[in-house]
Amino acid sequence: MADGSAKSLYVIVLAAGQGKRMHSDLPKVLHHIAGEPMLAQVLKTARRLEPAEIRVVFGYGGDQVQAAFPDESVEWVRQSKQEGTGHAVALALEGVPDAAPVLVLMGDTPLVRRRTLDRVLAHVAAGELTVLTAEPDDPSGLGRIVRDSTGHIKAIVEECDADKDQRAIGEVNTGIMGSDAGRMRAWLARVNTKNAQGEFYLTDIIALAVKDGARVHAVQATDALEVAGINNKLQLAAAERIHQRRQAEALCERGVTVIDPDRLDVRGTVQTGRDVTLDINVVLAGEVVLNDGVHVGPGTVIRNSTLGAGTQVQPYCVIDGASIGRNCRIGPYARIRPETHLGENVHVGNFVEVKKSTVGEGSKMNHLSYIGDATVGKDTNIGAGTITCNYDGANKHRAVIGDDVFIGSGTQLVAPVTIEDGATIGAGSTITRDAPAGKLSMSRSEQITVSNWDRPKKEPE
Repeated sequence: MADGSAKSLYVIVLAAGQGKRMHSDLPKVLHHIAGEPMLAQVLKTARRLEPAEIRVVFGYGGDQVQAAFPDESVEWVRQSKQEGTGHAVALALEGVPDAAPVLVLMGDTPLVRRRTLDRVLAHVAAGELTVLTAEPDDPSGLGRIVRDSTGHIKAIVEECDADKDQRAIGEVNTGIMGSDAGRMRAWLARVNTKNAQGEFYLTDIIALAVKDGARVHAVQATDALEVAGINNKLQLAAAERIHQRRQAEALCERGVTVIDPDRLDVRGTVQTGRDVTLDINVVLAGEVVLNDGVHVGPGTVIRNSTLGAGTQVQPYCVIDGASIGRNCRIGPYARIRPETHLGENVHVGNFVEVKKSTVGEGSKMNHLSYIGDATVGKDTNIGAGTITCNYDGANKHRAVIGDDVFIGSGTQLVAPVTIEDGATIGAGSTITRDAPAGKLSMSRSEQITVSNWDRPKKEPE
């Protein structure tokens, strides 16, 4: 808040609704935006206000809602019976000091920005009951803002209770509202259920405040889409694209080259250096760090990983929970699995999978290989079709491959096994014992030719 009273602020988030139009068993606020529940987005924005406390009113699917936020430092308020938004806020106000400013947010409005809420709170700090309004292209289903002849707000009328003239009004209620706790509590005590839905409407306190001569102010959102509630899957998809466009634009403003901002998904946080390029259909999830000069090719998914400066990721790779060194070359079609650490100048080529392994500087595995539970030294070349056989059906075992090792194509390394520095493994070998340093090790059956053999032929019909 502008006057420095944010520490006394109480934020109430209404998240008790079922969301019948979602056609899902999942409570509405748990449907995802950017890879996490939309309620999580609302809570992130609320925390940026640095409130004294956040209270979340939950009801339908309550156990699911709480279970989705096991580490969230909020006060949970159960609304056992759905009796309307006024009833929900009244429950959440219990124990809040009368003088404390209160901001009511909606759990299904994940796109609202802090700067918009700051505008609301500035008027709350000035002693006004403040409501956030908007003028969407289609106001259907939303409460209308009724103003007097001087343009001052005098009431909010829900659409189901509105007459023809009121339904023609384009300005609507977003559900976001602020006041001091004492007056809000007193007004709610006077709200009744004489309406089409038989519920206690939070919005009814506007008319009561006007009747009491209290100062009431309507702040209009500059972008109606920012404050739109999500009530069905089409709106959910639209909100996802708005959120993703915001993320892409923010990256561009930081100097990232985003080839097509409409074809990028950010589902977490991204730290970027200079001259980073993101091609189309890239997905960045969790905590991702892309250092200077990183190039990420189309269709690539990167999750909870760090990529060193100058690393090039070719198309259609998956990098998950990995640390990639400087100037590496990954892909195309490579999979880097959790707990993998690649040193500088490592090449992991097409259709190569690396899992829970450390690979030293300058090593290469360019084609069709699986390296799992392994330690690979520096300047080692692993040929096409090489696999570490690390699982015996019950336990995982580790393969150790030294520096300057050359492993021929089509090799199986049966762990636990050590390939010492400078060793060479002949193509087509199955290595079950340690291979000594600087020596050639191989295992091959003798090739034979059967001269009196004919290939089977299909019998004529």
